[in-house]
Amino acid sequence: MKYTPSPVCIFTMLILSASAAIGETQWPGNASNWNGYACYEFQLQGRDCKIVAPLTVAKGNPWIWRARFWGHEPQVDLALLERGFHVVYMDVSNLYGAPTAVDPWNHFYDFLTNKGLAPKCVLEGMSRGGLILYDWAAANPQRVACIYADAPVCDVKSWPGGKGASPGSPDDWKRCLKAYGLTEAEMMAYDKNPIDNLEPLAKAMVPALHVCGAADKVVPMDENTNILKQRYQKLGGLVRVIEKEGVGHHPHSLKDPKPIVDFILTYTQSTNAPVYELRDGLRFSAQAFQQRKQGRVAFLGGSITHNGGWRDHVCAALQERFPETQFSFINAGIPSMGSTPGAFRLTRDVFSDGPIDLLFVEAAVNDSVNARIHQEPLRGMEGVIRHARTLQPNLDIVMMHFVDPGKISDYREGKTPRVIELHEQVADYYRTPSLNLAKEVTQRLDAGEFSWDGDFKDLHPSPFGQRLYARSIRALLDDAWGREDNERQTYAFPKTPLDEFSYTMGRLVDITEAPDAENWQRVESWKPDDGAGTRAGFVNAPMLVATQPGAELAFPFEGIGVGLFVAAGPDAGMIEYQIDDRPMKTLDLFTQWSSQLHLPWAYVLDAELAPGRHTLRIKTLDAKNPKSTGHAVRVRYFLVNGGS
Repeated sequence: MKYTPSPVCIFTMLILSASAAIGETQWPGNASNWNGYACYEFQLQGRDCKIVAPLTVAKGNPWIWRARFWGHEPQVDLALLERGFHVVYMDVSNLYGAPTAVDPWNHFYDFLTNKGLAPKCVLEGMSRGGLILYDWAAANPQRVACIYADAPVCDVKSWPGGKGASPGSPDDWKRCLKAYGLTEAEMMAYDKNPIDNLEPLAKAMVPALHVCGAADKVVPMDENTNILKQRYQKLGGLVRVIEKEGVGHHPHSLKDPKPIVDFILTYTQSTNAPVYELRDGLRFSAQAFQQRKQGRVAFLGGSITHNGGWRDHVCAALQERFPETQFSFINAGIPSMGSTPGAFRLTRDVFSDGPIDLLFVEAAVNDSVNARIHQEPLRGMEGVIRHARTLQPNLDIVMMHFVDPGKISDYREGKTPRVIELHEQVADYYRTPSLNLAKEVTQRLDAGEFSWDGDFKDLHPSPFGQRLYARSIRALLDDAWGREDNERQTYAFPKTPLDEFSYTMGRLVDITEAPDAENWQRVESWKPDDGAGTRAGFVNAPMLVATQPGAELAFPFEGIGVGLFVAAGPDAGMIEYQIDDRPMKTLDLFTQWSSQLHLPWAYVLDAELAPGRHTLRIKTLDAKNPKSTGHAVRVRYFLVNGGS
């Protein structure tokens, strides 16, 4: 006869299975049947607690912490139990997220993690549960994997206060004031509501999902979720909102919880991490910061470095890590600049005031967007790295590859972007750490962690993207400085460069080094009169200018390479140039951005000359780009590689 176990026997087996799920853990209290799962009920610090154990625990021991209304609309909890999550609850009713509610939750967290649950939890809060959820998360951001808030109260002035569109709840408002120990006037000025206290969560990059009824009049979105979303995104936080049209405060959750569950699984099961190679690491900077109590850190790159964002976060992180160190930060980022101009301006913009301890360098976006192809990204990046280590052999360097749509496409096709491939050759050759943010962002996009259009926004990242960059940079630094084998040995320096024509001795040569020439004018402080944009250093600065066809100029120099650093604006012309008796060549200075901007552009006219003295001759032409309004050539510097 076929044996059919009784319901009591089945439940006993469930309990035994669940109790052994985390090693030999046996949860305290009595077990009851909660939707087919073993639910343990007990008290901790005088507060009622519940723990529901899955039949089989998922890898990593994940868990979701419900903040309020135990058992109401449990579809998310049940779906996660099926996937091996524990579901836990501690009753802090009628405290409305007051500071007195945080401490019991801290004790409950310690209890659960000491029993083996994951160090990061998922927080789930419905309605007023949003208050304790966000207050505890703000106090413990590193302990939170993600947040699921359902029609959450984010400001007690809205509910229970009823000081806006919400009718509030007078009885709850009285209890709320008592829980906080504040008068009504003091509560109106209280600045630790969830909408006010988001910076810790944004800094830790805790993602949040809100599910709300668009017609909610009890906890109106405009007074709660919408304010939180706007402020969190401005701080660089990631927040998703599922808005249920025509739905009020109830029902909570979704009939099909899949979008919520998928969100939670994305941030609890993701294996995506910063993509970097430490190679010979960072051997000198941390010890210098600690011993000298002084530090000089430089950032070399284009507009993504120049603009505020990741660089500011990294500076703050360094100051936080070395609080007794007096830092000097050098922003050597100039919009539109890649590795080629970086190699030639390195001495002026990074080392002009003396040695530095740590150099961050990025050029992958501009080297590809600006169509620097073939060997030029290698020659430019090697020019930066080799020249920097020539000037300062023990310099710590971090190379970074930022993301743009082209790189995303390449990685999705299984290809390494050519510019990253070339830069990585340099990093390998000189054993410098490199951080591949382009690959990391692509992996996270493909995992559904965020979107390009809605979250990252552009190759000039949103605040969220800037924080992602900074977090990954910080992870590299933490790893490099935490290595036990991080010995202070001088970095190996290859005797020969990867490419003998790399810009390893690139320099900017002042326009006064060119002899006077007919139809060329030295303008001491040039600025445009056409309303087009400019870049710092290429406006209100000396410029060698010719605006008519037929203007000729000769520039003698010593080196193996020569070029021009020009401001190529709406009237940029064309030139004919020749080096010594080499063949004459033609160059159109008008770029795809010149119509709106006097774009600083570094043209290497010839990189493969024999060492020695040479002469560059240029002549402005009558021909011009169809989109150009003139024949202007404006030279800010001559570029010379090698020589003295």
